[in-house]
Amino acid sequence: MTSTETQLISLFKTKYGIEPSEIERLPLSGSNREYYKISSPNAVCVGTYGNQVKENEAFISFSNSLKTADLPVPEILAVADDKMSYLQTFIEGVSLFDFLEKHRLNDGSPDNITIDLYKKTLRVLPKFQTQGVQYIDFEKCFPRKEFDSQSIMWDLNYFKYYFLKTTHTVFDEQLLENDFLTLTQYLCTADKNYFLYRDFQSRNIMVTPENEVYFIDYQGGRRGALQYDIASLLYDGKAAIPPEIRMELLDFYISELKKYINIDEKQFREMFAAFAYVRIMQACGSYGYRGFLENKPHFLASIAPAMKNLRYLLEYQILPIHIPHLTECLKSLTESEFLKQYETPKSALTVTIGSFSYRKGLPYDPSGNGGGFIFDCRAIHNPGRYEQYRNVTGKDQAVIDFFKNEPEMAEFVSLTQNIVKISVEKYIKRNFKNLSVYFGCTGGQHRSVYCAERMAEFIRKNYPEVNIILIHREQDK
Repeated sequence: MTSTETQLISLFKTKYGIEPSEIERLPLSGSNREYYKISSPNAVCVGTYGNQVKENEAFISFSNSLKTADLPVPEILAVADDKMSYLQTFIEGVSLFDFLEKHRLNDGSPDNITIDLYKKTLRVLPKFQTQGVQYIDFEKCFPRKEFDSQSIMWDLNYFKYYFLKTTHTVFDEQLLENDFLTLTQYLCTADKNYFLYRDFQSRNIMVTPENEVYFIDYQGGRRGALQYDIASLLYDGKAAIPPEIRMELLDFYISELKKYINIDEKQFREMFAAFAYVRIMQACGSYGYRGFLENKPHFLASIAPAMKNLRYLLEYQILPIHIPHLTECLKSLTESEFLKQYETPKSALTVTIGSFSYRKGLPYDPSGNGGGFIFDCRAIHNPGRYEQYRNVTGKDQAVIDFFKNEPEMAEFVSLTQNIVKISVEKYIKRNFKNLSVYFGCTGGQHRSVYCAERMAEFIRKNYPEVNIILIHREQDK
């Protein structure tokens, strides 16, 4: 049991006066927070651990405030003294994104039930923005209390460094900065006296068995413009909302918003398009960081739909400002040879292969399925016991040559490959999307890395249609 689980169990016992009967780690999302479903015969809740105290304080404060505003958010049940962990109500159901994935029509568009859920969501969003704002303590915001010019420039530079540069897009630094400034100044003319949820997308909206909607993960909230959140939802890449339905939902949102405030609709729509550009760029920054650098499959899979949304904006949503170099860079991305590898997956199946150190805990399955294989390499002769191998890994020739002389390694590799290929072949036939295969050893440096490399080679050679993501957890750090 990890120290996090021990702390959350203690918090549960303090709250309910009983030892929980079960604690189950929930799939990780884009953040580094850890979530656990904690249960006893008479109580169930979600235990959360986050290493950013100020971020935790923001979520706790916002939850209490939004609950006071009668908005459908989790209730904070208990908070640890160090504020590193807390308990919140467990919301039974699935995310709106998962609901959408199961209710698409043959052409990929959402069915009427899903569209109705989006409209339920858009009835609540204006209340978050115009009513919830009255209860929020903006001094608790993290990292900033307003989505101002500084916040916008952070997002644009996040996009520049983690997406433009990592996709090898050629650009002129000064010309791009000039256009960033022009875009930022334009966005800052929008009224910012509303609550900005910040990450208002389909994975942060829960759908209960009764088809009611609840909202989570608003710890990044701050003061900001109305258009940002609606752009985040409607241009949520993986949701792949068709343009005609997107416009229908935007019209619906505007009609609901008018029940709370008066707006200049023409100006609102122009500013909506500008925020859609910024939101897509911010998301691409995440795809670069979490996908290219951290090898998380969900983020890599989001690149293609983001490019599709970007093509639509470039063709149909011309902004009333002059940003020629930024526009050229965005067009280059939509035509990028480097990004084409993410546009049409070779098959439905992605196999995530990795190495890790048992000293630092078991790996998690980034697909959210919670399954897959974990093979223990620690019974095999360890080259790390010898000085000449201390500073090399299982990818280096010296270690490869070492294992060529170890019959037990050859047998181990062969056995694991024969086991995994059964699942790979079955998953391809059944059109499954994800399989994970991890190898662990003491330090995550020699044996596990070598085995993961051999498994990747085996699958590439025998199943070229399969997408492979290779992660050496300890070495990639």
